[in-house]
Amino acid sequence: MGFEPIQNLRSKNKIEFMKNLIKAQTGGLILMVITLGLLLAVVGPSMFKAITLEAQAQEAAAPTSPEVADTGLDLKSFEARLPDQSHDMQDAGYHFANLWFAGDKQNWPLASYYLRKTRSYLESAVAIKPVRKTTAGTEVDLKGILDAVDHGMLAQMNKAIGNKDVAAFKTAYQQTIEGCNACHTACERQYIHLQVPNAPAASFIDFEPPPSKHP
Repeated sequence: MGFEPIQNLRSKNKIEFMKNLIKAQTGGLILMVITLGLLLAVVGPSMFKAITLEAQAQEAAAPTSPEVADTGLDLKSFEARLPDQSHDMQDAGYHFANLWFAGDKQNWPLASYYLRKTRSYLESAVAIKPVRKTTAGTEVDLKGILDAVDHGMLAQMNKAIGNKDVAAFKTAYQQTIEGCNACHTACERQYIHLQVPNAPAASFIDFEPPPSKHP
Protein backbone atom coordinates (compact mmCIF):
# COMPACT_ATOMS: atom_id res chain seq x y z
CA MET A 1 0.00 0.00 0.00
CA GLY A 2 1.57 3.30 -1.13
CA PHE A 3 1.24 6.69 0.53
CA GLU A 4 0.11 9.79 -1.38
CA PRO A 5 2.71 12.55 -1.38
CA ILE A 6 2.30 15.20 1.30
CA GLN A 7 2.25 18.04 -1.31
CA ASN A 8 -0.76 16.50 -3.07
CA LEU A 9 -2.62 16.19 0.22
CA ARG A 10 -1.97 19.81 1.01
CA SER A 11 -3.20 20.90 -2.43
CA LYS A 12 -6.39 18.89 -2.03
CA ASN A 13 -6.99 20.35 1.39
CA LYS A 14 -6.56 23.88 0.04
CA ILE A 15 -9.00 23.20 -2.78
CA GLU A 16 -11.62 21.76 -0.43
CA PHE A 17 -11.15 24.73 1.91
CA MET A 18 -11.68 27.26 -0.92
CA LYS A 19 -14.81 25.42 -2.12
CA ASN A 20 -16.29 25.48 1.36
CA LEU A 21 -15.42 29.18 1.75
CA ILE A 22 -17.06 30.10 -1.56
CA LYS A 23 -20.18 28.15 -0.63
CA ALA A 24 -20.37 29.89 2.72
CA GLN A 25 -19.95 33.34 1.16
CA THR A 26 -22.52 32.65 -1.56
CA GLY A 27 -25.02 31.40 0.97
CA GLY A 28 -24.48 34.44 3.16
CA LEU A 29 -24.91 36.79 0.20
CA ILE A 30 -28.15 35.12 -0.86
CA LEU A 31 -29.47 35.35 2.68
CA MET A 32 -28.54 39.05 2.82
CA VAL A 33 -30.34 39.80 -0.46
CA ILE A 34 -33.48 37.99 0.69
CA THR A 35 -33.46 39.86 4.02
CA LEU A 36 -32.98 43.23 2.31
CA GLY A 37 -35.82 42.50 -0.10
CA LEU A 38 -38.20 41.65 2.71
CA LEU A 39 -37.18 44.79 4.60
CA LEU A 40 -37.82 47.04 1.58
CA ALA A 41 -41.14 45.36 0.94
CA VAL A 42 -42.31 46.19 4.45
CA VAL A 43 -40.67 49.60 5.11
CA GLY A 44 -40.18 50.94 1.56
CA PRO A 45 -43.75 52.13 0.75
CA SER A 46 -44.15 53.99 4.05
CA MET A 47 -40.70 55.57 3.74
CA PHE A 48 -41.37 56.69 0.14
CA LYS A 49 -44.72 58.15 1.18
CA ALA A 50 -43.10 60.09 4.04
CA ILE A 51 -40.43 61.54 1.72
CA THR A 52 -43.08 62.54 -0.85
CA LEU A 53 -45.23 64.28 1.76
CA GLU A 54 -42.25 66.20 3.11
CA ALA A 55 -41.26 67.40 -0.37
CA GLN A 56 -44.83 68.54 -1.08
CA ALA A 57 -44.95 70.45 2.22
CA GLN A 58 -41.68 72.23 1.46
CA GLU A 59 -42.91 73.19 -2.01
CA ALA A 60 -46.16 74.58 -0.60
CA ALA A 61 -44.31 76.58 2.05
CA ALA A 62 -41.83 78.14 -0.43
CA PRO A 63 -42.72 81.81 -1.20
CA THR A 64 -43.57 82.63 -4.78
CA SER A 65 -42.43 86.00 -6.16
CA PRO A 66 -44.97 88.13 -8.03
CA GLU A 67 -42.88 87.82 -11.21
CA VAL A 68 -43.10 84.03 -11.11
CA ALA A 69 -46.72 83.89 -10.04
CA ASP A 70 -47.82 86.33 -12.73
CA THR A 71 -47.51 84.19 -15.81
CA GLY A 72 -49.53 86.74 -17.73
CA LEU A 73 -46.66 89.27 -17.78
CA ASP A 74 -46.89 90.89 -21.19
CA LEU A 75 -44.30 92.74 -23.23
CA LYS A 76 -45.59 96.18 -22.28
CA SER A 77 -45.26 95.42 -18.57
CA PHE A 78 -41.72 94.19 -19.17
CA GLU A 79 -40.77 97.32 -21.12
CA ALA A 80 -42.13 99.48 -18.29
CA ARG A 81 -39.55 97.91 -15.97
CA LEU A 82 -36.61 98.93 -18.17
CA PRO A 83 -34.58 102.04 -17.32
CA ASP A 84 -35.89 105.20 -18.91
CA GLN A 85 -34.18 106.46 -22.06
CA SER A 86 -33.85 109.96 -20.63
CA HIS A 87 -31.18 108.88 -18.12
CA ASP A 88 -28.75 107.87 -20.86
CA MET A 89 -29.62 111.00 -22.84
CA GLN A 90 -28.73 113.16 -19.83
CA ASP A 91 -25.38 111.40 -19.55
CA ALA A 92 -24.80 111.89 -23.28
CA GLY A 93 -25.64 115.61 -22.92
CA TYR A 94 -23.23 115.97 -20.01
CA HIS A 95 -20.30 114.62 -22.01
CA PHE A 96 -21.35 116.40 -25.21
CA ALA A 97 -21.40 119.79 -23.44
CA ASN A 98 -17.94 119.22 -21.98
CA LEU A 99 -16.74 118.10 -25.41
CA TRP A 100 -17.20 121.61 -26.80
CA PHE A 101 -14.88 123.20 -24.24
CA ALA A 102 -12.24 120.49 -24.57
CA GLY A 103 -12.15 121.07 -28.34
CA ASP A 104 -12.31 124.85 -28.02
CA LYS A 105 -9.27 124.77 -25.71
CA GLN A 106 -7.60 122.26 -28.06
CA ASN A 107 -7.22 119.73 -25.30
CA TRP A 108 -7.41 116.90 -27.82
CA PRO A 109 -6.98 113.90 -25.47
CA LEU A 110 -9.83 115.23 -23.31
CA ALA A 111 -11.96 115.97 -26.39
CA SER A 112 -11.40 112.42 -27.64
CA TYR A 113 -12.51 111.07 -24.25
CA TYR A 114 -15.73 113.13 -24.18
CA LEU A 115 -16.56 112.16 -27.76
CA ARG A 116 -16.19 108.43 -26.94
CA LYS A 117 -18.44 108.80 -23.90
CA THR A 118 -21.04 110.75 -25.90
CA ARG A 119 -21.17 108.03 -28.55
CA SER A 120 -21.41 105.30 -25.90
CA TYR A 121 -24.37 106.86 -24.08
CA LEU A 122 -26.21 107.66 -27.31
CA GLU A 123 -25.84 104.03 -28.34
CA SER A 124 -27.09 102.87 -24.94
CA ALA A 125 -30.11 105.20 -25.09
CA VAL A 126 -31.14 103.96 -28.53
CA ALA A 127 -30.71 100.33 -27.43
CA ILE A 128 -33.38 100.92 -24.77
CA LYS A 129 -35.90 102.21 -27.31
CA PRO A 130 -34.74 101.93 -30.95
CA VAL A 131 -38.12 103.02 -32.33
CA ARG A 132 -40.50 105.71 -31.10
CA LYS A 133 -44.08 106.31 -32.17
CA THR A 134 -45.58 109.75 -32.66
CA THR A 135 -49.12 110.63 -31.59
CA ALA A 136 -50.16 109.97 -35.21
CA GLY A 137 -48.72 106.45 -35.01
CA THR A 138 -45.70 107.16 -37.22
CA GLU A 139 -42.62 105.15 -36.27
CA VAL A 140 -39.36 107.08 -35.87
CA ASP A 141 -36.31 104.89 -36.45
CA LEU A 142 -33.93 106.16 -33.77
CA LYS A 143 -31.37 103.48 -34.59
CA GLY A 144 -31.22 104.63 -38.21
CA ILE A 145 -30.93 108.29 -37.19
CA LEU A 146 -28.12 107.54 -34.75
CA ASP A 147 -26.23 105.53 -37.36
CA ALA A 148 -26.42 108.48 -39.75
CA VAL A 149 -25.23 110.94 -37.07
CA ASP A 150 -22.50 108.63 -35.80
CA HIS A 151 -21.08 107.83 -39.24
CA GLY A 152 -21.52 111.43 -40.40
CA MET A 153 -21.10 114.35 -38.02
CA LEU A 154 -19.51 112.46 -35.10
CA ALA A 155 -17.09 110.72 -37.44
CA GLN A 156 -16.10 114.12 -38.87
CA MET A 157 -15.61 115.45 -35.35
CA ASN A 158 -13.42 112.47 -34.49
CA LYS A 159 -11.36 113.15 -37.61
CA ALA A 160 -10.97 116.83 -36.65
CA ILE A 161 -9.79 115.81 -33.18
CA GLY A 162 -7.26 113.45 -34.70
CA ASN A 163 -6.02 116.21 -37.00
CA LYS A 164 -6.08 118.78 -34.16
CA ASP A 165 -8.18 121.03 -36.39
CA VAL A 166 -10.22 123.32 -34.14
CA ALA A 167 -12.17 124.94 -37.02
CA ALA A 168 -13.27 121.57 -38.43
CA PHE A 169 -14.11 120.43 -34.91
CA LYS A 170 -16.44 123.37 -34.29
CA THR A 171 -18.15 122.91 -37.66
CA ALA A 172 -18.80 119.22 -36.98
CA TYR A 173 -20.03 120.04 -33.47
CA GLN A 174 -22.58 122.55 -34.72
CA GLN A 175 -23.74 120.13 -37.44
CA THR A 176 -24.24 117.47 -34.75
CA ILE A 177 -26.42 119.89 -32.79
CA GLU A 178 -28.58 120.41 -35.90
CA GLY A 179 -28.91 116.65 -36.33
CA CYS A 180 -29.95 116.23 -32.69
CA ASN A 181 -32.59 118.95 -32.98
CA ALA A 182 -33.98 117.35 -36.15
CA CYS A 183 -34.28 114.04 -34.29
CA HIS A 184 -36.05 115.72 -31.36
CA THR A 185 -38.51 117.35 -33.76
CA ALA A 186 -39.24 114.02 -35.48
CA CYS A 187 -39.99 112.51 -32.04
CA GLU A 188 -42.28 115.46 -31.13
CA ARG A 189 -39.70 116.70 -28.62
CA GLN A 190 -38.93 119.96 -30.43
CA TYR A 191 -39.00 121.79 -27.10
CA ILE A 192 -35.67 120.06 -26.32
CA HIS A 193 -33.61 122.45 -28.45
CA LEU A 194 -29.83 122.22 -28.20
CA GLN A 195 -27.34 125.04 -28.67
CA VAL A 196 -23.61 125.56 -28.29
CA PRO A 197 -23.10 125.56 -24.50
CA ASN A 198 -21.99 128.77 -22.79
CA ALA A 199 -20.63 126.92 -19.76
CA PRO A 200 -19.31 123.38 -19.28
CA ALA A 201 -21.43 120.79 -17.52
CA ALA A 202 -18.50 120.07 -15.19
CA SER A 203 -17.28 123.31 -13.61
CA PHE A 204 -14.50 121.54 -11.72
CA ILE A 205 -12.70 120.26 -14.85
CA ASP A 206 -9.68 122.17 -16.10
CA PHE A 207 -10.14 122.19 -19.88
CA GLU A 208 -6.78 123.71 -20.62
CA PRO A 209 -4.42 121.22 -22.30
CA PRO A 210 -1.80 119.73 -20.00
CA PRO A 211 1.65 121.31 -20.20
CA SER A 212 3.79 119.68 -22.83
CA LYS A 213 6.67 117.62 -21.53
CA HIS A 214 10.08 118.18 -23.04
CA PRO A 215 12.86 115.62 -22.68
